[in-house]
Amino acid sequence: MAGITQREFARRAADLEWILCDVDGVLTDGGLYYDRRGHGLLRFNARDGLGLKLAQRAGIRTGVLSGRSSAALDHRAQELGLDEVVSGTRDKAAALQAFVDQHEVAPRHIAFIGDDLPDLVALARCGLTFAPADAALEVRTVVHRVLEAAGGQGAVREMIEAILRARGDWDSVFRPFTFDR
Repeated sequence: MAGITQREFARRAADLEWILCDVDGVLTDGGLYYDRRGHGLLRFNARDGLGLKLAQRAGIRTGVLSGRSSAALDHRAQELGLDEVVSGTRDKAAALQAFVDQHEVAPRHIAFIGDDLPDLVALARCGLTFAPADAALEVRTVVHRVLEAAGGQGAVREMIEAILRARGDWDSVFRPFTFDR
């Protein structure tokens, strides 16, 4: 595993400006569901959504980098107020480079979570990388941290909590949910 020390993890987390997520197998369980008319359906985890909102509260911009386009993804991204949606791309290396150029952000300031072979190019470039527990072996061996949760089962939330705790932001984003506001 390409794991890093907790100290290095905290240093990289402090430098983050963006969190980018793959969708199929990360924000969803990777299943492909279709209604009787052939329209694609996606199942998202509400905890992952709240995690993305918590990252935004901490000043981290959020987005997706996905090979598949779907109306369900567009709807969920709008609902969460994601800062960027890059979808329908088969070349994630080119898509990530275009993202970096457009947002004038160094890849070391991006956290990326991916689960399968097309994500390897983004995982190789970003500053802090993650994989759900059920990611492909090739992905699990190159990321900085393999999460305990599976894709679509809270992996994104787990990642964001780890980042926010390492940055020292957890208490400030958690406080509004307590009686000690």
